[in-house]
Amino acid sequence: MEIKRYETNKRTSKVVIHNNTVYLCGQVAKDATKGIKDQTVTTLEKIDELLASVGSNKDKVLSATIYVKDMSLFQDMNEIWDSWTNEGFAPARACVEAKMAREELLVEISIVAAV
Repeated sequence: MEIKRYETNKRTSKVVIHNNTVYLCGQVAKDATKGIKDQTVTTLEKIDELLASVGSNKDKVLSATIYVKDMSLFQDMNEIWDSWTNEGFAPARACVEAKMAREELLVEISIVAAV
């Protein structure tokens, strides 16, 4: 049983692969000073980049957990999410309101995907 870890430090690995499944740590916006739509766009860009780096892509996403700072942002976040996912490839998904690690963060997304 092989487990591969990428971009690892003492606290976390950005990517872990086990049994042809890739686990991404929670991803946040590249620029947290922007609004929810921009934060969602750049978070999904980071997810695309990480998945591609290990031979996967958004069509192989099995599960997504989305944390939003306030559920009043849910509709705007979903607008971006819906434009990112391809028809017929929607993953299992949960979305919850959560206190974020930094005040300016509005969304964090954690992904499990096939490789």
